[in-house]
Amino acid sequence: MIWHKGGCHCGRVRFEVEAPEVLAVSECNCSICSKTGYLHLIVPKSRFRLISGQDDLVTYTFDTHEAKHLFCRTCGIKSFYIPRSHPDGYSVNARCLDEGTVTGMDIEPFDGKHWEANIHRLTPLANP
Repeated sequence: MIWHKGGCHCGRVRFEVEAPEVLAVSECNCSICSKTGYLHLIVPKSRFRLISGQDDLVTYTFDTHEAKHLFCRTCGIKSFYIPRSHPDGYSVNARCLDEGTVTGMDIEPFDGKHWEANIHRLTPLANP
């Protein structure tokens, strides 16, 4: 496990996430994830640190309003959010991680179009 750094496009929002060098991520086909190309790296809150940009984040919710989609108010990038599936953690967009620490990604498809029927397939969070 190492600390990866990442952030939004304009750099106002910066964060760190503790994860392996080779990431296990999910590619969801739901309406919002497929349109944004989001690759989910889901971690417990203890493995995520917001470094800067708290005041630059805006929240978007829809449907059940349980997921808290956090976007940079300047560039519009969602580099992480609080997912409905794991409200005690964060989903980090692996595509928003800085170059240099990720050595590979294992991408698993997730059928988010049929979320309720497939949620049991997501791995529960484990604190280190």
